[in-house]
Amino acid sequence: MSGYTEDHSGHVSVSAKSSGGTRRADAQRNRERILQAARDLVHEPGELKLNAVAKACGIGQGTLYRHFPTREDLLVEVYRHEVEELVAAAPRLLATHQPLDALAAWFDRVAAYARVKRDVFAAVEAATWRDLAAHSLGPIGEAVELLLAAGRSAGSVRADAEARDVIVLISWLSRLDDAELDARGPRLLSILVDGLRAHRP
Repeated sequence: MSGYTEDHSGHVSVSAKSSGGTRRADAQRNRERILQAARDLVHEPGELKLNAVAKACGIGQGTLYRHFPTREDLLVEVYRHEVEELVAAAPRLLATHQPLDALAAWFDRVAAYARVKRDVFAAVEAATWRDLAAHSLGPIGEAVELLLAAGRSAGSVRADAEARDVIVLISWLSRLDDAELDARGPRLLSILVDGLRAHRP
């Protein structure tokens, strides 16, 4: 028995469709739980263990392996997911903040991304992190340009500021350990925001 029911016309019933939708929703929730647990655990000392990730999010190892067959598959997806969240934050922040405030709030999000980037890149092969870095540069640059363009239009961001300038200036974040990132990061990001501010006559 497949568990799916059909009427005489061959159409799958509503209950069968709902069952399939529930399974897909459950799978998506499991995937999100796995990614969140891995994001938290990759920060811990030592090598990330898949059984520790499964235990942390309360699922079986078989379920985890269906989503992510290898440790590197999981780490790659943790980083990609973090980039997606970072990029998606830019338009959301612009919808609720003035451009310069949105940029400052986005920089706070960048600091969290930098921790994940540092930990993931330290845990995967060099060829993998180089590929991840190359593919994330475009989307992150587009998010920066979106924020800068809004600020330039509003007259709050200097006209000569370019996305590449910001990318270069924030690249140091992922090179700092937690203690220095906590102690120095907010102040340095504040200095960067002030440097991007349009000069008033």
